[in-house]
Amino acid sequence: MKLSRENLRGLAGVLAALSIIALIHFLKPGISSAEDFACNSTSGAPVIIDIQSGEIGSQIAQELFDKNVTASYDSFFRVAVGDERSGRIAPGLHSIDTHICAKEALEQLLDSSRIGNLLAINEGAWNSEIKSSLAKIGYSQSEVAQGFSQIAVPKPFSVLEGLLFPAQYSFDSQTSVSEILHSMIGRGQGELKSSGILEGQGKFSPSQLLTIASLVQAEGDRKDFAKISQVVRNRLAIGMPLQFDSTVHYIKGSRGKVFLSTQSTLISSPYNTYRHYGLPPGPINNPGSEAMYAATHPEKGAWLYFITVAPGDTRFTDSLDEFNNWKVLYKKNLAAGKFGK
Repeated sequence: MKLSRENLRGLAGVLAALSIIALIHFLKPGISSAEDFACNSTSGAPVIIDIQSGEIGSQIAQELFDKNVTASYDSFFRVAVGDERSGRIAPGLHSIDTHICAKEALEQLLDSSRIGNLLAINEGAWNSEIKSSLAKIGYSQSEVAQGFSQIAVPKPFSVLEGLLFPAQYSFDSQTSVSEILHSMIGRGQGELKSSGILEGQGKFSPSQLLTIASLVQAEGDRKDFAKISQVVRNRLAIGMPLQFDSTVHYIKGSRGKVFLSTQSTLISSPYNTYRHYGLPPGPINNPGSEAMYAATHPEKGAWLYFITVAPGDTRFTDSLDEFNNWKVLYKKNLAAGKFGK
């Protein structure tokens, strides 16, 4: 039977797995000695554990017990509440062995290889890459093309790029591409609202803020997102071209290219921020929640320039001379192979 789009799963709901209810239950007397199967013993045939978006810890523990995965309802809480990784259990259809200890049950729930029909979308993925991911899990090119053609871009946005929220999704094999895309868009709408992007901000429209989020996602590490967001605003404020390599990589469809040739910066495209002032006409990827938040919550500063001189070492300045000095260091590290091949 085909699942509705509401049955598609995103990652967000699993954060409730360690709900306050579960914690209170765990702290009740006697639970520390809950009945449990022995670890590393012979397990039984696997069963499907359906972890749904929004499911709370008590529901997960009950299903594990009901399907003979764990020896008791309480044993899973004893392990899960004490392990922060429990918050990363992905929604989906998990194939889990029966008659195993609660610790092993948690490990298997965290094993993404046990999730059926798993579609994992990385933060910053392009729509073209999402199409390829759908093809890799069994959808034909015509099914993917048809699915994308059936999607109406939600207002106030004009393009689909940026609206397919990156996360892990698990679904029934009969689910259509359009249903998967609707689920991704629906998850993204929630993130757009919570980040403040949907409301707009000052002179920036929701579409422009989402575009900034995509630039932030592409240009740096999470720890630098808020600073990069401010750099974008600072450059726009003085009419300085953004000159972001990521916009050219998007045009070329090239990943993992640290060095950008001068010839590449001359490509004729409205997305080329070396040739065109202002923001590109739309997002250059599908940003995650942290990049969305940074787009509306920039860190205050006068920076105009930033450069990653080595992996994990991104520096910000308002001085062109200092930037040029760091650029020399970047080229030295690039030649030394610190950025990989």
